[in-house]
Amino acid sequence: MTTSYSPFRDLDRLVNQLTRGLTADSRAMPMDLYRSGDTFTVKMDLPGVDPDSIDIDVDDRTLTVRAERPAEQVETDQKNHLWVSRERGHGGYARQISLGRGLDLARIDASYVNGVLTLTIPVAEEAKPRKVAVKTDATPPLVKPQD
Repeated sequence: MTTSYSPFRDLDRLVNQLTRGLTADSRAMPMDLYRSGDTFTVKMDLPGVDPDSIDIDVDDRTLTVRAERPAEQVETDQKNHLWVSRERGHGGYARQISLGRGLDLARIDASYVNGVLTLTIPVAEEAKPRKVAVKTDATPPLVKPQD
């Protein structure tokens, strides 16, 4: 089998390795967001993250998720240890979501199962569509006699 040499591919791989710990982009925390009835659901992939390291904050209308994925420690003699390929990300990650009006921010629920963080954000009661009843008066209005 022949391996071709591509200086651009190797340069791209080197730059990605050097900047991996410095920047956190959406690929580090891929997300799905959907609405079902009166609830929005956010699912973020966070494989290998310790659930105790997940931090979720809501400040004004911005939801921030932070998580830490530790680097894998390989127990070998340091002289004989040489990484051949290291593509799995590690370090701190953060993702922000701007939340619109009409959400019940006090009732956000979070769960972490099988490497997926699931956030459920309910729609606030005052933002839900509702019917307004039309009142009628059963007695007809009084008509003043004319002089």
